[in-house]
Amino acid sequence: MTSIGGAEMVDWNLAVATAIRFVRPGPEVSREEAREVVAELRRHAKASEEHVRGFTRMVPEGHEPEDTPVLVVDRAGWVRANVAGFRELLKPLLDKMAERRSGGPGGAVFGAVGGKVTGVELGMLLSFLASRVLGQYETFAPATRELPAGKNGGGRLLLVAPNIVHVERELAVDPHDFRLWVSLHEETHRTQFTAVPWLRDHLQGEIQAFLGATEMDPMTVLERLRDAVQTFAGARPEAEEDDGGRSLVELVQTPEQREILGRLTAVMSLLEGHADYVMDGVGPQVVPSVAEIREKFQQRRARGASRLDMALRRLLGLDAKLRQYRDGERFVRAVVDEVGMDGFNRVWTSPNTLPTKAEIARPADWVARVHRKAD
Repeated sequence: MTSIGGAEMVDWNLAVATAIRFVRPGPEVSREEAREVVAELRRHAKASEEHVRGFTRMVPEGHEPEDTPVLVVDRAGWVRANVAGFRELLKPLLDKMAERRSGGPGGAVFGAVGGKVTGVELGMLLSFLASRVLGQYETFAPATRELPAGKNGGGRLLLVAPNIVHVERELAVDPHDFRLWVSLHEETHRTQFTAVPWLRDHLQGEIQAFLGATEMDPMTVLERLRDAVQTFAGARPEAEEDDGGRSLVELVQTPEQREILGRLTAVMSLLEGHADYVMDGVGPQVVPSVAEIREKFQQRRARGASRLDMALRRLLGLDAKLRQYRDGERFVRAVVDEVGMDGFNRVWTSPNTLPTKAEIARPADWVARVHRKAD
């Protein structure tokens, strides 16, 4: 564990224990029903491979599905997998902070707070998210005995069974159709990374650049966090008008990080929107009730769960993720309508053909730039 001033920066084990302790209980199912759900999700994940490849015309290069295992997990399993991912991604940042530690006031503050407090805070955040994620393609997390991953750089596909069951019951939709519909979305993410060999390294490079641009002085970080919290609490009437619409993550950025975040937002909008487009495009052929599922699911996304839930969404930037689904799907649909699926697939040629944040909002600009130049 990385430490500053002799104190652990993050107690990862405590983060896991805290999240598992406070995560909401899943829906009540019998042992037999649970086994049936797990088996069906695995079948759907396998069937989705062919559906997604046929619709997108994307063929994995170098990574077959066996190199990116499908894991059907419970909420605790999702927590463990994500802690492993955070630990891997944050290691370079924490190492740099450790190298710069000193006996100054910033180091003293972190030494006093310690990794246990940080671990509890991370655990509480994960406990909130663990009951909301239906599935996830993990790109960076290393393999463990409990959570295997690809041997040759591939990731792993997680399907969170209790959350899928919870939502299908809440929406009162056909459970078999809904499970396949979710599997199509997550399989699209797996296809994106296995069919585009450079995508993983590009995304990781952007994330590391974002973290590398972080202010390393602990007191500066604390001051940014304090300002951000005061803005959301209404204690900073002098704050810029557009600050009120930002998430906590956005408010603690340096100017360089904002530029990187713009590129990351565009990529994530593309990936999420593409997955939504594919799941709806394949859906009518293999999911009879896809129209009902989509309508009810969109209504659920829009309304949120409660005032507290909506406040936390905004603070954590989850509303931005919902916009990524919507804006990215519009971009993909507009481009495919204009130049067809093969024309759209030029987006995967290189990092230079990825859409910018502005082009996500104006698909015609991307078509003009990429296709006019190529032609």
